[in-house]
Amino acid sequence: MTHRVVALVGPNQELYPVTSAAAVFGYHGPDIPQHYDFRLCTEHPGTLTTTLGVPMQVEHGLAALADADTAIIASWSVKPTPAVLDAVRDVHARGGRIVAVCAGIFVPATLGLLDGRRASVHWELSAEVAAGFPGIHLDDTVIYIDHGDVATAGASAATIDLCLHQVLREFGAAHAMRIGRQLAAGPHREGCQRQYPPLPTTGPMPASLAPLLEWLLANLSAPITVEDMAARSGMSVRTLTRQFAEQLGVPPARWLLERRLAATRALLEESDLPVETIARRVGLSSAVNLRRRFRTALHTTPASYRRSFR
Repeated sequence: MTHRVVALVGPNQELYPVTSAAAVFGYHGPDIPQHYDFRLCTEHPGTLTTTLGVPMQVEHGLAALADADTAIIASWSVKPTPAVLDAVRDVHARGGRIVAVCAGIFVPATLGLLDGRRASVHWELSAEVAAGFPGIHLDDTVIYIDHGDVATAGASAATIDLCLHQVLREFGAAHAMRIGRQLAAGPHREGCQRQYPPLPTTGPMPASLAPLLEWLLANLSAPITVEDMAARSGMSVRTLTRQFAEQLGVPPARWLLERRLAATRALLEESDLPVETIARRVGLSSAVNLRRRFRTALHTTPASYRRSFR
């Protein structure tokens, strides 16, 4: 029996989650069995704006959700209307599956479908979602969480992973792998894989600290204490700490550790250097210390982090 997947889209639609879902659930040629019927729907059929600037033509209205086995809320940029909420609620009430990608989480959250449950949320949205829906146990570190009837993907980039996960659950690993190979997708990522925040940047350097910050970045491999920083800048430790708090929002030692971890991540992503060598290069002294600091900050190991970029 064909599984009907309907992606609910709206104004100012982000295209990536839509095209990713279509790539997994769409037609794959005569050599791969077609188990899914994929279509789009929107509250007001016609031409929609997109974040890319190109128009999207959608011919189906919310009635298309009436026989959907899976409804995908492919991100969302406006407050869901009562009609949208009713249509999605009906899908869930008759046993359909709700998949929310990135900001699409606001739809099942508003319906109460995530109350008392874990949900993957993009780290940039976690504070907003937590404020509006305190009953949800939010996790902004994993790429997706699947409860069967409701699934959430924190970021749009996880759409393919979550969709392939659904294929695997419904039609087996071999079928999911065939689709993944045809798409030239990387290895299927489990939902527990971590989201990684962007590498911190120095940003605009405050004039009073710029010489010190530039020196620190140029000497990451050296053992540097807060006392060393104070001496270099000609300030007392107390004054230096206050300057960092006021102008950068973090203590001096924290700022330096974040840059060392950022350098570690870059080397793990871009090189095959051993962890011990990386530890020396970034000033973390040993592989043991690097692994401890890395796990505390990113909740994963350097080896696992490196594998996720290969």
